[in-house]
Amino acid sequence: MTDTDELLSIRAAELYYEENKTQDEIGTVLRLTRWKVGRLLAQAKASGFIRIEIVHPRARRLSIERRLRESTQLTDAIVVSSAGVSSDEELQSRTAQAAADYLTGLRPVPRTLGISWGRTLHEVSLHLAKGWANGVNVVQINGGVSLNRRAGTAAATAVTIAHKASGAATLLPSPAILERLDTKRAIEADRSVAAVLTLGAAASAYLFSAGQADRNSALVDSGYLTAEQVAELVRKGAVGDIVGRYIDSAGNIVDPELDGRTVGIQLEALRHAKTAIAVIAGGSKHSIARAVVGSGLCTVLVTDEDTALAVLGDDI
Repeated sequence: MTDTDELLSIRAAELYYEENKTQDEIGTVLRLTRWKVGRLLAQAKASGFIRIEIVHPRARRLSIERRLRESTQLTDAIVVSSAGVSSDEELQSRTAQAAADYLTGLRPVPRTLGISWGRTLHEVSLHLAKGWANGVNVVQINGGVSLNRRAGTAAATAVTIAHKASGAATLLPSPAILERLDTKRAIEADRSVAAVLTLGAAASAYLFSAGQADRNSALVDSGYLTAEQVAELVRKGAVGDIVGRYIDSAGNIVDPELDGRTVGIQLEALRHAKTAIAVIAGGSKHSIARAVVGSGLCTVLVTDEDTALAVLGDDI
């Protein structure tokens, strides 16, 4: 492109995008044919002179979604825009809304939906509309009986999702992590608990989030672990947790002893699932998002654009 054409393309773009003039009107102003104006606008876009940004809260980054599908083993990716976001809470809300939209449009509709718990999943449950599906049975896939003020959040999430789908919720009546291995084994041997775990391991689809490996973890907030214990897990290589199980950057369990006291389905159930939807957003979760996608723990990623770029390696 010559300097003259470059200046003309910029001027044509300004008239078209900022002054809302038609190509015919631009041709009159610049004394060019309509065909020439169209070519200049195309050149301006191809040269990167034009940046179009859709700022609606439910806008998506389709080009990044395409890159994720092409560059990873994901079957689908939903990437929300971070334009205009003023807080982590707003970003999480946008991502949760996108997850609710995706779940609503999922076909075939899962007869049994296995879900984890936490702040993100609770947010998804709130964004789902009543009637998002019909007859979906929701089952908890990891223990969620909280040890402090957050008691009931895990159960409420499952019940809300099921109720809005005219289905039933099957709850896992157990803490996420037990202090003693023999206690955990006794609980999982109980017929009612074993039945829930069996149902969860055979779910037709999964919906789960990921926890960061720091003092803001839901497992710390719920009283299962201390900030110091999580710091020790980080020293062992932990980047976050999936269904209560701490993994490293390659998706491997970092503390087998702790994992042995954790109640819930095994990670292999997610790796072998036809549909496993991970909802992960925020700067503190870039590492765990990379681990989840890279180790095949999900088939679908719902995330924000910065986290998606981190998964693609663009933040390095």
